[in-house]
Amino acid sequence: MRIALGVTGGVAAYKAAELVRRLQQEKLDVQVVMTRGAQEFIQPLTFAALTGQKVITEMFGADDASPANVESAIEHIAVAQRIDLLLVAPATADILGKFAHGIANDFLTTLYLATKAPVMVAPAMNVNMWEHPATQANVQVLRARGVHVVDPDEGYLACGMTGAGRLAAVETIARNVCKLLGLRRDFEGQTILITAGPTREDIDPVRFLTNRSSGKMGYALAEAAQRRGARVLLVSGPTDLKIPEGVDWIPVRTAEEMRRSVFERAAGCGVVVMAAAVADYRLAAVHPNKLKRGEGSLTLELEPTPDILGELGREKGRRVLVGFAAETEHVAENAKSKLDGKGADMIVANDVTQEGAGFDTDTNIVTLYLRGGREQSLPKMNKFDVANRVLDQVLEIQQQSK
Repeated sequence: MRIALGVTGGVAAYKAAELVRRLQQEKLDVQVVMTRGAQEFIQPLTFAALTGQKVITEMFGADDASPANVESAIEHIAVAQRIDLLLVAPATADILGKFAHGIANDFLTTLYLATKAPVMVAPAMNVNMWEHPATQANVQVLRARGVHVVDPDEGYLACGMTGAGRLAAVETIARNVCKLLGLRRDFEGQTILITAGPTREDIDPVRFLTNRSSGKMGYALAEAAQRRGARVLLVSGPTDLKIPEGVDWIPVRTAEEMRRSVFERAAGCGVVVMAAAVADYRLAAVHPNKLKRGEGSLTLELEPTPDILGELGREKGRRVLVGFAAETEHVAENAKSKLDGKGADMIVANDVTQEGAGFDTDTNIVTLYLRGGREQSLPKMNKFDVANRVLDQVLEIQQQSK
């Protein structure tokens, strides 16, 4: 989702840099728009470095190096159409007055009139300015028009006075943004353990058995759970994926290492999601030296790997346990058998032969099989959306067990 962050000319403008980072933790794309007054307190380069995007400072080009043209003349319309929220923090008394009276004499005020996206303002100013009838009247006008106002905090102000007018805490602003955009924090206070990726079982020092799992589904689950407020422990087999920000990453390689890591941490987790593609078999004895090519065939003796999901199911307690089933045939039959046999609360099953549902894809097509014979088939969607649907069902299971 895209946010335009308007930064106006107040001492609190420096806090907008921290706000950018906080919003980025919610995976929000932030486009910064600065007034001339804001540039007296903090440089555009700071925001450009944080966001990796152009910082808009002028309506028709910033200087002779970027003269006015047709593109710059309608840039406010382009930005207005692509954003999901216009947030102004800090919002000065001046910008509140301009918004309230429809004055459009710079990029930010013009953007405000041009956008159909929700608007949120976080005022910051001297206490007397905040309490002045004109400012309060402007705030009431904006509230009546549907503008969301994050009231300033009370405390010691930069001017030396004490009272209301200090910019609300960055966390408070971010929480209001998440609420307005429908970004939930419904796993706040919970710890969720998620496994992801393949395992590798050694044959000899240069070869191993593995599978085609990329880890994308497990990593999407970890990112979604973290964004919804959970502390996430991600036990991951070898992948090339970027570790989701804010997630505790525990790398493992073999099925036995994954089992050990899971059981070392599962006791403190209210939810365990086994999304990893754990190898079903490993060599009975790993060859200490590289196997050389011979004239005849080669036979490898395999033995089963630990059944991590089954072990968890036998000592599940009150935690919610979710398993995954990647199938090539008889999907429903195999998923239901796994649900009953492993003691899980839910099995997320897919037919990996379907286009858009196999390994190493960005999408998935799954059916959720739950206790009591309930099931929910999901259409083809990206894995992050699938992850959120799985987490929705986890919440429902928790609520039903209360």
